[in-house]
Amino acid sequence: MPNKVFVIGHKNPDTDSVCAAIGYAYLKNALSKGTVYEPKKAGQLNAETRYVLERFGIEEPETITDVGAQLTDIEYRNLAPVDGHISLKQAWEIMLERNVVTLPVVGRTGKLEGVIVNGDIAYSYMDVYDNSILSRARTQYSNIISTLNGTLVTGNPHAYFVKGAVVIASSNREDLMDDINRDDLAIVGNITARQLICIEAGCSCLVVCGASSVEPEVAKLAEDHQCVLITTEYDTFTVARLIHQSMPIRQFMKTEDIVSFELDDYVDDVREIMKTVRHRDFPILDENRHYVGMVSRRLLLNMQKKRIILVDHNEKSQAVDGIDQADVLEIIDHHRLGSLETVSPIYFRNQPLGSTATIVSLMYEERGVDMPKHIAGVLCSAILSDTLMFRSPTCTPTDEAMARKLAEKVGVDVTELATSMFEAGSDFKDKTPDQIFHQDYKVFTSGDIQFGVAQVSSISKTQLSHIKDGIQNYMSTVQSSSDLDAVFVMLTDILNQSTELLFVGDSADKIIADAFRMPVATDSYILEGVVSRKKQLIPPIMESLQE
Repeated sequence: MPNKVFVIGHKNPDTDSVCAAIGYAYLKNALSKGTVYEPKKAGQLNAETRYVLERFGIEEPETITDVGAQLTDIEYRNLAPVDGHISLKQAWEIMLERNVVTLPVVGRTGKLEGVIVNGDIAYSYMDVYDNSILSRARTQYSNIISTLNGTLVTGNPHAYFVKGAVVIASSNREDLMDDINRDDLAIVGNITARQLICIEAGCSCLVVCGASSVEPEVAKLAEDHQCVLITTEYDTFTVARLIHQSMPIRQFMKTEDIVSFELDDYVDDVREIMKTVRHRDFPILDENRHYVGMVSRRLLLNMQKKRIILVDHNEKSQAVDGIDQADVLEIIDHHRLGSLETVSPIYFRNQPLGSTATIVSLMYEERGVDMPKHIAGVLCSAILSDTLMFRSPTCTPTDEAMARKLAEKVGVDVTELATSMFEAGSDFKDKTPDQIFHQDYKVFTSGDIQFGVAQVSSISKTQLSHIKDGIQNYMSTVQSSSDLDAVFVMLTDILNQSTELLFVGDSADKIIADAFRMPVATDSYILEGVVSRKKQLIPPIMESLQE
């Protein structure tokens, strides 16, 4: 993440927003040494933009709906997991070696099976167990050998002690046969006669204390009886104290209601959950529930914010969610100054041009970077889209000159390209009112008033008439679900350069009547010559609200 920067436009992206991000990311990568700039989008593509990208062979940018800090943005601990078969003693030693208090337990598939904390081990030492706990825990003989620092004389170390009790062979020789049952684990001193009696009694495992070896006859008898024979130089008291530490941690680990997180979880959400739990460390899982690392409260302090460059907007309401938690490096825009604030000074380029793509294209020339044809194609398309093929009042001579220069570089006719784009964008067949409404929708704020404006453009007035009823019905849903004071939809006829403005909201009709000095309408307003939301609709509304 430290060497990656996202270039992203506004929510409900239009062609200018997406193509400007693609073009500016390419320019920054051409000038960069070590930093990678990736174009992203903050919503789904509309039909027009999809046509443009497919026509010029550019892959659709990834959609990002939130740029808040996630666990993937922090330096979480890559703590190696352990197997559930290791002993309590080995787990304790690993904790001391790694200076941790929690160990993740992972199976062969890589999925988390449980966690064990140092408190679990401490409780296991303090609890009083009956002498069959070792077998109920299915303790592996290799664990016993390791815990007692012992040596295997006979038997399979990978087998398990699964039946019987742990018995200290301290009785007199006459009673010893009665004290030991078949399959028991017997702890005995370095006395050959006692060792032979234990084996003959049918013990499945014999631990000989205070010895590094046994007599050949003992080893032979143990092998004949398929008895696991272990020697250790620890005395009987020490062996009796340590042997419970050979039990596998799966017997004591927590397996249910484990608090875990995923890499794409947001830090703010993680922090809130951590406040309710007393644990110090928590496992992190990937999308397949495979273990990837551990996170603690302390590690959240080392959070690396996502680094962002915004194009085609500078309003907080239009920015991708989580923008307050991101590090905004630059803004390239052609709209009015909005409400977005940054912590530190940034590079902010704002020019009164018809398209952000025009600004980006100028920056290629200023930096002396050669623009490849596929980039020239999408930037040209963005200019034609935002200026409605030079019909919008926002269009400047600079926009038109740049679009024609880019079209010549690509070898396309601007009229043919614009017509094809607009036809693709005007194809409302098989689209729901929701999809049509949100293909170009923005929210604006003036004082205490917040309102949304969608724009639907077409080269066919008939197509606009067909979708009008569906859009009108859907607008009320948008207003009620978003707590907006008003919602407007511009049905823009590109060829006739006019807009039918639909509205919902208690004072929406009066807002437009005041802004355009018109009688209050009951259904919609016909705004002749109005085709630009940015320059012809929003400024009068803002002035009216401020008055």
